[in-house]
Amino acid sequence: MSTSQTQPAGYEKYHVPESSSLAIRATIGLVGSVFGGGLVLNNMTFGSGDAGAAKWVLTIGLIIFVATLASWFRTTIRENLQGINSGQLKHSYVLGMFWFIFSEVMFFAAFFGALFYVRTLAGPWLAGEGEAGRMNELLWPGFEFTWPPMITPQEAVGGTDVQPIANNGTFTTQGQSMSFAEASAWYAWLPLWNTLILLSSSFTVHVAHTGLLAGNRSKFNLWLGISVALGMIFVALQALEYYEAYAHFGLTLNSGIYGSTFFMLTGFHGFHVFMGMTMLLIQLIRSLKAKHFTASDHFGFEASSWYWHFVDVVWVFLFLFVYIL
Repeated sequence: MSTSQTQPAGYEKYHVPESSSLAIRATIGLVGSVFGGGLVLNNMTFGSGDAGAAKWVLTIGLIIFVATLASWFRTTIRENLQGINSGQLKHSYVLGMFWFIFSEVMFFAAFFGALFYVRTLAGPWLAGEGEAGRMNELLWPGFEFTWPPMITPQEAVGGTDVQPIANNGTFTTQGQSMSFAEASAWYAWLPLWNTLILLSSSFTVHVAHTGLLAGNRSKFNLWLGISVALGMIFVALQALEYYEAYAHFGLTLNSGIYGSTFFMLTGFHGFHVFMGMTMLLIQLIRSLKAKHFTASDHFGFEASSWYWHFVDVVWVFLFLFVYIL
């Protein structure tokens, strides 16, 4: 009996790749980069450990991770161009991207949850509010909580030498926050311009997608190029914002809980913007150099656009809860 006679109707071959070390290498690179990043942050906050060694661990981990992903994606693209990928396999790509973005949602939910906890529970408790605040007079006498905090609990009791618990570093409140209420003028407030830029980039990505669906490669390349440029501008303005925070406002990672939550949320989001911009740039290069993507086969761009829209949505929440409210 022939193979075709034994296969059910609608059967399609499913490509099973050969054994590969790519997943292991990607894990090693990711763990190394996260561990190195933690060492760098600890050194920046407490001045402990070898700063040079921490940076090398971070750099080597990132190089391994990025190189592995590049090799992995190149293999996947080559298989798709050879017609190996079946409809079922392409559907698995969609599910994989869905779960990746969902994991990123949970990632940011944890950080927004930390911000909510500090602002609505831990901060007021330290200032003496509620049942949990009865220890305020013993631990942090004189501390009054506002957001952004105008004084740290450490400063309220007179510094590191007299605080009643173990010393975990020296923290000094910022001179000025990044909120709209303290901006010198609305037109000089960088978060507003970054919001306009990022929301505009989401629109330009959509226009690029419509061009691809219509088979208009010139329109696709033009609007995708504009989207990449807007992403680069966003990253540059955020770097300028960080310079302004450190050099002029005294807002650093050592500025207590406000500095920690501000740089944690905006920093990780900025990193995600850079990743999304890089993904879109790669799709643009593929289209310009190799004429990749058709109206019916463009998952690489589509997945990148989903990620970009996700990054834009996160920024809307970040803009509201970090800069406005």
